[in-house]
Amino acid sequence: MAAENLSASDERLEPAETGQARQPCRALSIEVPMNLSDDDFSLFGLPQRHQLDRAELDARRRDLQAQVHPDRFAAEGAVAQRVAMQWAVRVNEAYNRLKDPLSRAAYLCDLEGAPIDAERNTAMPAAFLMQQMAWREQLDDAPDLLAVESLDAAVASEQRQRLTHLGVLLDEQHDPAAAAVEVRALMFVVRFRQDLSRRLDALDPSR
Repeated sequence: MAAENLSASDERLEPAETGQARQPCRALSIEVPMNLSDDDFSLFGLPQRHQLDRAELDARRRDLQAQVHPDRFAAEGAVAQRVAMQWAVRVNEAYNRLKDPLSRAAYLCDLEGAPIDAERNTAMPAAFLMQQMAWREQLDDAPDLLAVESLDAAVASEQRQRLTHLGVLLDEQHDPAAAAVEVRALMFVVRFRQDLSRRLDALDPSR
């Protein structure tokens, strides 16, 4: 696609200084049209799905970073470089959200009108709460490194199964409300695995 060649001196098009809902990246001479209001998937040219090809995501990030790198616009002045920096930050933020399966799922839920709202919405299925309590008791009672490693392996397996189910809820069943519940559960699992990791480090500093 032909590159746009508009002047960076037109500050009406600078992302930080306009109130328009959609901001074409016209302050820079870039090879593809981009909008600050695009969702992360649109920015990267990817479908809104939980399952994605990590290699493709990485390749698109490199391409976008190359297009908006501030050094490309050194000859166009401070305005162009400032705009390019804003776009570089936007690309990196989107990439960091999309590369992690859990944050990607949370983002998809939000796009579909089912925000996670983990700070205020802590409701969990009773069976999951019981499982959490059992895991905590096992960790408290674990006598040695082997016992903690065994518990960590079991929790890691549960985490993988829940992530797989989360993908089904989002991509096949198109049920963002149920997916949001699963995301909140997985957030508990991630935090518990962090506790396990700290316990393992204390038992085996050489890890």
